[in-house]
Amino acid sequence: MTGEKAHLLDVRNLSVFYSGLQVLWDVSLAVNSGEIVTILGANGAGKTTLVQSIFGLVRERRGQVFFRETDITGLPPYEVVRQGISLVPEKRELFPKMTVIENLELGGFPRNETSAGYDEMFSLFPILGERKDQLAGTLSGGEQQMLAIARALMARPSMLILDEPSLGLSPLLVSTVLDAVGSLNKSGLSILLVEQNVQHALEISHRGYILENGRIIREGSAEELLNDDQIRAAYLGL
Repeated sequence: MTGEKAHLLDVRNLSVFYSGLQVLWDVSLAVNSGEIVTILGANGAGKTTLVQSIFGLVRERRGQVFFRETDITGLPPYEVVRQGISLVPEKRELFPKMTVIENLELGGFPRNETSAGYDEMFSLFPILGERKDQLAGTLSGGEQQMLAIARALMARPSMLILDEPSLGLSPLLVSTVLDAVGSLNKSGLSILLVEQNVQHALEISHRGYILENGRIIREGSAEELLNDDQIRAAYLGL
């Protein structure tokens, strides 16, 4: 990469298989430092498979994943976290019988984060401070999503991957969560976002990719994608 700035995340020709059945075909994408990049696509397009593969949760694959120019393709998820990537999974995957504080403590374990990290999370999501001794399984859907994001942030990542953070939330909570994502980015965090709320996602993003049937079919700036008539018709109903 002599003469040009290296990408923070660089996914090269990633193909993924489930029991020998191919579900992603030669997917390449990049996230630069300080960007929000959104992956768009219909249900079943392969978005969750893609981010899980980047994170090391899907092992039957070929291609390469680089982070800060280091090949992380073969690393298990806990080592990917140590490299500086955190994942907020689609279904949040909280520990429902543990408290808010205990979930945050587990998130901070790789970096030995404790009270200072809690204070930052409660500043970002004040409701979590009010619920800190409450069991995660008794939180509302929006509160659980905030906790899932906060738990991932406790590892002090350089890049956050969010898989459908607005899934199942009311319109008001969608705005709250995605506005928080935008604020995190403004503080310097790079973000790879999978989101079906296309309008709001592109409004806070720098660039986007469209995934269809396991293949990238389009990429461009957020403004280009948001103003594209075909995309507006397919994803915004306009």
